Amino acid sequence: MNKGRLEAFSDGVIAILITIMVLELRTPDGVTWQALASRVPVLLIYLLTFVFLGIYWNNHHHLLQATERINGRILWANLHLLFWLSLTPFAMRWMAEEPTAAAPNAFYGVVLLCSGIAYLMLQHLIVAAQGPHSKLRAVLEHDIKGNMSAILYLVGIVFAFISHWIAQAIYVLVALMWLIPEPRIEKSVLGEK
Repeated sequence: MNKGRLEAFSDGVIAILITIMVLELRTPDGVTWQALASRVPVLLIYLLTFVFLGIYWNNHHHLLQATERINGRILWANLHLLFWLSLTPFAMRWMAEEPTAAAPNAFYGVVLLCSGIAYLMLQHLIVAAQGPHSKLRAVLEHDIKGNMSAILYLVGIVFAFISHWIAQAIYVLVALMWLIPEPRIEKSVLGEK
Protein backbone atom coordinates (compact mmCIF):
# COMPACT_ATOMS: atom_id res chain seq x y z
CA MET A 1 0.00 0.00 0.00
CA ASN A 2 1.02 3.57 -0.57
CA LYS A 3 1.94 5.39 2.63
CA GLY A 4 1.36 8.82 1.05
CA ARG A 5 -2.38 8.86 1.77
CA LEU A 6 -1.78 7.80 5.37
CA GLU A 7 0.73 10.58 5.90
CA ALA A 8 -1.38 13.24 4.15
CA PHE A 9 -4.50 12.29 6.11
CA SER A 10 -2.62 12.33 9.43
CA ASP A 11 -1.04 15.70 8.64
CA GLY A 12 -4.48 17.09 7.83
CA VAL A 13 -6.04 15.81 11.04
CA ILE A 14 -3.24 17.24 13.18
CA ALA A 15 -3.49 20.60 11.37
CA ILE A 16 -7.24 20.67 12.02
CA LEU A 17 -6.72 19.82 15.70
CA ILE A 18 -4.30 22.72 16.09
CA THR A 19 -6.80 25.01 14.37
CA ILE A 20 -9.61 23.84 16.65
CA MET A 21 -7.42 24.44 19.69
CA VAL A 22 -6.63 28.02 18.78
CA LEU A 23 -10.29 28.68 18.02
CA GLU A 24 -11.09 27.48 21.56
CA LEU A 25 -9.04 30.35 23.01
CA ARG A 26 -11.24 33.18 24.22
CA THR A 27 -10.07 36.76 24.21
CA PRO A 28 -9.57 38.50 27.56
CA ASP A 29 -12.43 40.32 29.22
CA GLY A 30 -11.00 43.80 28.79
CA VAL A 31 -8.33 45.70 26.92
CA THR A 32 -5.55 45.85 29.49
CA TRP A 33 -2.45 43.75 30.09
CA GLN A 34 -4.02 42.74 33.39
CA ALA A 35 -6.98 41.27 31.49
CA LEU A 36 -4.53 39.30 29.35
CA ALA A 37 -2.67 38.16 32.46
CA SER A 38 -5.83 36.42 33.65
CA ARG A 39 -5.68 34.27 30.48
CA VAL A 40 -2.04 33.17 31.03
CA PRO A 41 -2.95 29.75 32.49
CA VAL A 42 -5.09 29.02 29.43
CA LEU A 43 -2.30 30.14 27.11
CA LEU A 44 0.22 27.93 28.92
CA ILE A 45 -2.05 24.88 28.63
CA TYR A 46 -2.54 25.72 24.94
CA LEU A 47 1.24 25.96 24.50
CA LEU A 48 1.80 22.59 26.19
CA THR A 49 -0.89 20.94 24.07
CA PHE A 50 0.45 22.54 20.88
CA VAL A 51 3.92 21.20 21.72
CA PHE A 52 2.51 17.70 22.26
CA LEU A 53 0.73 17.73 18.91
CA GLY A 54 3.89 19.08 17.28
CA ILE A 55 5.93 16.27 18.81
CA TYR A 56 3.49 13.67 17.49
CA TRP A 57 3.47 15.27 14.05
CA ASN A 58 7.28 15.36 13.96
CA ASN A 59 7.77 11.78 15.18
CA HIS A 60 4.96 10.46 12.97
CA HIS A 61 6.62 12.10 9.97
CA HIS A 62 9.99 10.51 10.74
CA LEU A 63 8.44 7.13 11.39
CA LEU A 64 6.60 7.13 8.07
CA GLN A 65 9.65 8.38 6.18
CA ALA A 66 11.49 5.29 7.43
CA THR A 67 8.56 3.01 6.57
CA GLU A 68 8.80 1.00 3.37
CA ARG A 69 5.37 -0.64 3.43
CA ILE A 70 2.09 -0.39 5.27
CA ASN A 71 -0.92 -2.67 5.62
CA GLY A 72 -4.49 -2.55 6.89
CA ARG A 73 -3.46 -3.08 10.51
CA ILE A 74 -1.20 -0.05 10.29
CA LEU A 75 -4.06 2.02 8.86
CA TRP A 76 -6.29 1.08 11.80
CA ALA A 77 -3.51 1.69 14.31
CA ASN A 78 -2.97 5.12 12.79
CA LEU A 79 -6.70 5.88 13.14
CA HIS A 80 -6.48 4.74 16.76
CA LEU A 81 -3.69 7.27 17.34
CA LEU A 82 -5.64 10.02 15.58
CA PHE A 83 -8.70 9.26 17.74
CA TRP A 84 -6.78 9.94 20.94
CA LEU A 85 -5.07 12.99 19.47
CA SER A 86 -8.49 14.30 18.42
CA LEU A 87 -9.47 14.45 22.10
CA THR A 88 -6.64 16.88 22.92
CA PRO A 89 -8.65 20.07 22.20
CA PHE A 90 -11.41 18.83 24.53
CA ALA A 91 -8.95 17.83 27.25
CA MET A 92 -7.09 21.13 26.82
CA ARG A 93 -10.28 23.17 27.12
CA TRP A 94 -11.46 21.33 30.24
CA MET A 95 -8.11 21.67 31.98
CA ALA A 96 -7.89 25.33 30.91
CA GLU A 97 -11.31 26.04 32.43
CA GLU A 98 -10.47 24.24 35.69
CA PRO A 99 -6.64 24.14 35.93
CA THR A 100 -6.57 23.22 39.62
CA ALA A 101 -9.26 20.53 39.58
CA ALA A 102 -8.26 16.87 39.80
CA ALA A 103 -10.54 15.34 37.16
CA PRO A 104 -9.56 17.68 34.28
CA ASN A 105 -5.86 17.22 35.07
CA ALA A 106 -6.27 13.46 35.26
CA PHE A 107 -8.30 13.35 32.04
CA TYR A 108 -5.64 15.40 30.27
CA GLY A 109 -3.09 12.81 31.42
CA VAL A 110 -5.31 9.94 30.27
CA VAL A 111 -5.52 11.47 26.78
CA LEU A 112 -1.73 11.88 26.73
CA LEU A 113 -1.21 8.33 28.00
CA CYS A 114 -3.61 6.78 25.50
CA SER A 115 -2.06 8.81 22.67
CA GLY A 116 1.36 7.55 23.71
CA ILE A 117 0.20 3.94 23.89
CA ALA A 118 -1.49 4.30 20.49
CA TYR A 119 1.74 5.67 19.03
CA LEU A 120 3.74 2.78 20.50
CA MET A 121 1.22 0.33 19.00
CA LEU A 122 1.50 2.03 15.59
CA GLN A 123 5.28 1.96 15.83
CA HIS A 124 5.23 -1.75 16.75
CA LEU A 125 2.98 -2.65 13.79
CA ILE A 126 5.10 -0.63 11.37
CA VAL A 127 8.28 -2.31 12.59
CA ALA A 128 6.65 -5.74 12.28
CA ALA A 129 5.53 -4.99 8.71
CA GLN A 130 9.06 -4.03 7.64
CA GLY A 131 10.40 -7.51 8.21
CA PRO A 132 12.91 -9.06 10.61
CA HIS A 133 15.98 -7.39 9.10
CA SER A 134 14.71 -3.83 8.83
CA LYS A 135 16.87 -0.95 10.04
CA LEU A 136 13.81 0.48 11.72
CA ARG A 137 13.53 -2.58 13.97
CA ALA A 138 17.10 -2.19 15.18
CA VAL A 139 16.63 1.52 15.86
CA LEU A 140 13.34 1.23 17.75
CA GLU A 141 14.05 -2.01 19.58
CA HIS A 142 14.80 -0.33 22.90
CA ASP A 143 12.40 2.61 23.06
CA ILE A 144 13.30 3.91 26.51
CA LYS A 145 11.74 7.36 26.01
CA GLY A 146 8.45 5.90 24.79
CA ASN A 147 8.17 3.51 27.72
CA MET A 148 9.34 6.14 30.21
CA SER A 149 6.71 8.57 28.89
CA ALA A 150 3.91 6.07 29.54
CA ILE A 151 5.12 5.54 33.11
CA LEU A 152 5.38 9.29 33.73
CA TYR A 153 1.86 9.85 32.35
CA LEU A 154 0.55 7.24 34.80
CA VAL A 155 2.35 8.98 37.65
CA GLY A 156 0.95 12.32 36.47
CA ILE A 157 -2.58 10.92 36.43
CA VAL A 158 -2.21 9.70 40.02
CA PHE A 159 -0.73 13.03 41.13
CA ALA A 160 -3.65 14.90 39.53
CA PHE A 161 -5.64 13.78 42.57
CA ILE A 162 -2.92 14.87 44.99
CA SER A 163 -1.41 18.03 43.48
CA HIS A 164 -2.29 19.58 40.14
CA TRP A 165 1.08 21.34 40.16
CA ILE A 166 3.00 18.06 40.25
CA ALA A 167 0.75 16.48 37.61
CA GLN A 168 1.22 19.42 35.26
CA ALA A 169 4.98 19.48 35.94
CA ILE A 170 5.18 15.81 34.96
CA TYR A 171 3.30 16.52 31.70
CA VAL A 172 5.74 19.36 30.98
CA LEU A 173 8.68 17.06 31.79
CA VAL A 174 7.51 14.53 29.21
CA ALA A 175 7.14 17.27 26.61
CA LEU A 176 10.66 18.49 27.37
CA MET A 177 11.98 14.93 26.97
CA TRP A 178 10.53 14.81 23.45
CA LEU A 179 11.10 18.43 22.45
CA ILE A 180 14.48 17.55 21.04
CA PRO A 181 13.67 15.26 18.09
CA GLU A 182 14.67 11.62 18.38
CA PRO A 183 17.84 11.35 16.26
CA ARG A 184 17.88 7.54 15.98
CA ILE A 185 15.61 7.33 12.93
CA GLU A 186 17.19 10.30 11.17
CA LYS A 187 20.74 8.98 11.55
CA SER A 188 20.33 5.23 11.25
CA VAL A 189 17.46 4.79 8.83
CA LEU A 190 17.13 7.99 6.83
CA GLY A 191 20.88 8.65 6.64
CA GLU A 192 20.58 12.30 7.69
CA LYS A 193 23.26 14.06 9.73
